[in-house]
Amino acid sequence: MKVLFISRKRPSFDIIPFIKSQGDSLQQNGIDLDYFIIPAGGLKGYIKSIFGLRRYLKRNKCDVIHAHYSYSAWVALLTFSGVPVVVSLMGSDVYGSGGLSGDEKVRIRVDRMLVRLLQPLVSAIIVKSEKLLEGVALKSKAAVVPNGVNFEKFQPRDKEATRKKLGIDIDKKVILFLGHPTYVIKNFALLKEAEALAADPSWQVLNPYPTAPENIPAYINSADVLVLASLLEGSPNVIKEAMASNCPIVSTDVGDVSEIIGKTEGCYLTASTAEDMKEKVSMALHFGRETTGRRDIQHLEINTIAKKIIGIYEKVLNVKQEHFDKTVASNTSVSAGDQTSKA
Repeated sequence: MKVLFISRKRPSFDIIPFIKSQGDSLQQNGIDLDYFIIPAGGLKGYIKSIFGLRRYLKRNKCDVIHAHYSYSAWVALLTFSGVPVVVSLMGSDVYGSGGLSGDEKVRIRVDRMLVRLLQPLVSAIIVKSEKLLEGVALKSKAAVVPNGVNFEKFQPRDKEATRKKLGIDIDKKVILFLGHPTYVIKNFALLKEAEALAADPSWQVLNPYPTAPENIPAYINSADVLVLASLLEGSPNVIKEAMASNCPIVSTDVGDVSEIIGKTEGCYLTASTAEDMKEKVSMALHFGRETTGRRDIQHLEINTIAKKIIGIYEKVLNVKQEHFDKTVASNTSVSAGDQTSKA
C-alpha cells in the first residue's frame, strides 16, 4: 500500500514531529509512505500546492492520501485525482484556529465552515479525541484515533543526569511548560499567575520554547511536574509524552486529557484559575515520585496506533473496490441489455 502524507511546513521544521513519528511507525508496519509538504506562505502557498500535488500524483502512484489538518485535505481534494483522502482533524480545525477575541473570531468561523464542507468529500475522518468527535457531523466516516507515543524515545530517565545535560539546577522544583508563551490558547499567563501567587522561591517555571524536538525527552525527565494550561486542545501530545516518562502532570480539562491522566496518581486536572493551578501544582510537587503513567497508556504505544490507522486505510480501499465492482457490474448489465435489444 502506497500512502502519501500531506502537511504544511512550519517555521522550525519541514515535517511536524508528531506527524513524522506517525509516518515512521507506519513504515515500520509495512506501509510505503512518502510526504508532500505544503510550503509556508498562507493562502497562496496552499493554492500553489494544488498544482504541485497534481504534478506529483501524475508521476507517482498513490493508493491513499492522508492529509493532516483540514486545509491540507482541501489541497488534496482540489487536485481531483480520484485518490481516496483520509483527513486527520487535530483540534484547531474543528474548534477554529487563532485567538479568542478580535478579528480572529472570523478565522475561527471560517475554519469550522471549511471542516463542515470537507466532510462529505473525504473517504474517512480521524479525530484525536471523543470531544473532537462531537464537532464532526458525519460520524459514520469518523474514527477516534489519538496520536501514538514513541515509548523508545519517551521513557523515564535519571533526573540528575538530564538536568546536568540541560544546565538545570538540581535543587529547584522544576515546573515545565512546553507551549508557545505568547499564544493565547496555550495560556502561559495562567501558570505565571499561579507562580506569583505561590511566591515559592524553590519553584522554577521553565519554558524552553522553541526547542529542538530531540531535546523534549530530556526536558520532561528534568521536570518535577509538567503543566498544560490550554484553553483548547484536541489530544495534546505532550501529555502522552509525559505519561510515558512517568512525569507528574497538571492540566486543564481540554481534549482527551481527563481520559488519559484520570486514573494515574500524581496527575491532576485544574480549573483555569491561578488559585486552583497553584494548589494542583503544589500537590504534584508534593507527590514527589514517578507516576505509573507509562503503564497506564500502553494502549497509546505508537505501533498499536499505527495498526489502527492501517485498518482505516484498508477499509477505505475496500469501499473503493466495492464501488468499482458495482459500477463495472452495472455497466456490464446495461451493455448486455443493449445487445439483447439490438438482437
